[in-house]
Amino acid sequence: MLTVMQAVDVVVVGAGVSGLTTAVILLERGKRVLIRSATEPTATTSMVAGAMAGGPVMTEPLRDALRWNEIGLRVFGELAGRSESGVRMAQGRLVSRLATEEPSWAASLPGYRPCTEQEFAGYPTAFWISTPLIDMPVYLRYLWNRFEAAGGKLEVAPVSDLAELDAAVVVNCAGVGAGELAGDPQVHPVRGQHVMVENPGLTEFFAEGGASTEWTSYFPHAERVVLGGVADIGDANLEPDPTQTEQILERCIAVEPRLAGARVLGVEVGLRPGRSSIRVDSERRGNKLVVHNYGHGSVGIAMSWGCATDAADLCDGGRIGGGGLG
Repeated sequence: MLTVMQAVDVVVVGAGVSGLTTAVILLERGKRVLIRSATEPTATTSMVAGAMAGGPVMTEPLRDALRWNEIGLRVFGELAGRSESGVRMAQGRLVSRLATEEPSWAASLPGYRPCTEQEFAGYPTAFWISTPLIDMPVYLRYLWNRFEAAGGKLEVAPVSDLAELDAAVVVNCAGVGAGELAGDPQVHPVRGQHVMVENPGLTEFFAEGGASTEWTSYFPHAERVVLGGVADIGDANLEPDPTQTEQILERCIAVEPRLAGARVLGVEVGLRPGRSSIRVDSERRGNKLVVHNYGHGSVGIAMSWGCATDAADLCDGGRIGGGGLG
């Protein structure tokens, strides 16, 4: 998949969901786009995400995040039902062990309904919603096909300095590496680990919110279920932790006993790009326009279309409200 493209309008750094989505939007607006990435899309953290769009929005900058989330819900909703996209509408439970009563915003979520007494699964707060669920290996192939169909090119090579890129416009979507490229000390790795098991027939997801370091979640796709999860802040170790694997399995089986007999297909580890606030803004560096789109933490999929739309607007010279370095 190694390709070099000479004359380009924009170089996007990073081939994860943020970089690919930004590149697709720019290409479909008529730009000539090259992605520079240390890895191919299938080796990015995005590949091993759950992944769910929608749900409550707690991310800063909150005003922009609410808007980005709405854009994502609209786009993923349009993609749902297209088998090639890997997106489907799914029902599932949102739960919390910390909240003692249902939050006021719960009833405003699509597909909301209260849980019955038997559906609380031992949590003090639980309710049902309907939202897009994304099978990330399938979805990244879908994005890649759109990228190639629009004429995009990929060069697999690490970037150590944005100044080395030969384009008037550069978009920094480098995930955890974006902080070093931007000179932004706020960015830090947040290690996540998922266990993949064969799907024993599940169609509904389960997601615990509010927990900071470990929680219970499972996201069923056609052939597998993605079980989680953990958040090890500042840890960049990509080796699976056997203890965490067992704990994830135990937590998920306690909620859904059908998972007890499911064959383990693998364990995946990825580094989420942590930051106190998502950054989508632009700056001038010499004769280059540098657009930043990073710091999405655990909501990179949900925010991908909204943030990429704003990043593409900035490449076109537009202005949006974003989370800057402050």
